[in-house]
Amino acid sequence: MSLRIVFMGTPEFSVPTLSVLAQAGHRIVSVYTQPPRPGGRRGLDLQKSPVHQAAELLGIPVRTPLNFKNEADREEFRALDADVAVVVAYGLLLPEAILNGTRLGCYNGHASLLPRWRGAAPIQRAIMAGDHETGMMVMKIDVGLDTGPVAMTKAVAIGPEMTAGELHDKLMLAGASLMRDAMDKLEAGDLPLTPQPDEGALYAAKISKAETRIDFSRPAQEVHNHIRGLSPFPGAWFEADIGGKAERIKVLSSVVETAGGVAGTVLFDDLTIACGEGSVRLTRLQKAGGKVLGAEEFRRGTPIAAGTRLA
Repeated sequence: MSLRIVFMGTPEFSVPTLSVLAQAGHRIVSVYTQPPRPGGRRGLDLQKSPVHQAAELLGIPVRTPLNFKNEADREEFRALDADVAVVVAYGLLLPEAILNGTRLGCYNGHASLLPRWRGAAPIQRAIMAGDHETGMMVMKIDVGLDTGPVAMTKAVAIGPEMTAGELHDKLMLAGASLMRDAMDKLEAGDLPLTPQPDEGALYAAKISKAETRIDFSRPAQEVHNHIRGLSPFPGAWFEADIGGKAERIKVLSSVVETAGGVAGTVLFDDLTIACGEGSVRLTRLQKAGGKVLGAEEFRRGTPIAAGTRLA
């Protein structure tokens, strides 16, 4: 026996889970993903999502509804006669008709230790908040936002220098194996569900452009967490006067230092920047349209002298 699964996901983060479930012998009757979006070098070509591309390689039918407001899309979903829907970073809130459209319901792979960091950006928010641990959870979806009962959990440590990109990759693989185990248990009728507590709930709001600028008036540890929490995308940044022109410079990694000074001042030529408390040494940077460079190589092409005030 194997489960008839509808898989619902969109980005690279979702692909290992799709692959693992297919390899485990379950029948993926359809994949749902976000519609192709404009992309390519000039933004003119329609780009299929990573999940869309992976499904085609696996020979699985793909559906790309904009939403499920159309009754025909809902009926098409129900007609698949699936046992369960597996959802990993799909990008759409599922209406009750879809939640009830399979025999066993919909199960979500969520990248946090719920109820902490419900919502769109749990990986970034955990690092930006200075959390030392996060994880993957398999939960049964209800009508709330990441409020359903939890089936399985796998904790993942967040190292002091770990970036959002590095944590993303760890959670991506942890989530795939966790969902495989959860579906095996569900097939065997042995997947217990535990309601989430209300205490400790936090919402991981989507990252806005307005909060990506580095505020050096904050303590150095907070600045460091901000930088690594937004690395590699969308990236934390500051502006510096380069050759009489204000240029935006993205920072991909940093190190907390103890030297102090006026916040936003370059203290040493190695790009140690004073913060509200302590300082940060910037170790990987990128100019607009340029490559990511280590600090030493970056300084050779873009010297920012000690004493410079950064905006």
